[in-house]
Amino acid sequence: MSELQLVTQVAEGSETAFEELFKTWFKSLHAYARVMLEDEMLAEEAVQQVFFRIWERKERFRVHTSVKAFLYRAVYNECMNYLKRQKYKTRHADHVMHSDKTKVNYENPLMRVERAELEVQLQKALNELPLQCRNIFYLSRFDELKYRQIAEQLGLSIKTVEAQMGKALKILRNKLADFLPLLVWLLLKLRNIG
Repeated sequence: MSELQLVTQVAEGSETAFEELFKTWFKSLHAYARVMLEDEMLAEEAVQQVFFRIWERKERFRVHTSVKAFLYRAVYNECMNYLKRQKYKTRHADHVMHSDKTKVNYENPLMRVERAELEVQLQKALNELPLQCRNIFYLSRFDELKYRQIAEQLGLSIKTVEAQMGKALKILRNKLADFLPLLVWLLLKLRNIG
């Protein structure tokens, strides 16, 4: 089957063609992502996310160069987005740690324990979000992108981004209900720092 036929059949919803595309390219794309991310599981997740998006938007699946170039570019972008988010999170954590050390800490010991527990629970809740939900949440909250920018970057409609953010916030609210007062206090404090 030629590349053009394969792309056309995937766009028409052929699971067989999609499976062939996946089986043909997964190993080499995974090796490429592993070099960029230096982590086996993260590399696998990045490549799966690329294929997930292709299937999710199969009607719009078009390749203007070659399938190889298209897929490698998509995996490159996925890995770079992940690395940017990690860099931002590290910078943010360093900033919070530095500001905590340099300012007089007015929190009582109980508040510090609750805040530490909240941070653990928040990270756990974020990790449990469905992948697309989590990506959209990070792009919105950590990369500070607008819904339109997220939609363009991920090739989604703005309505889909809004729905996924709503879903993420609902899940986080439910999982972190016990910490809600502390969470509000922390978010207000972070806003004042920024």
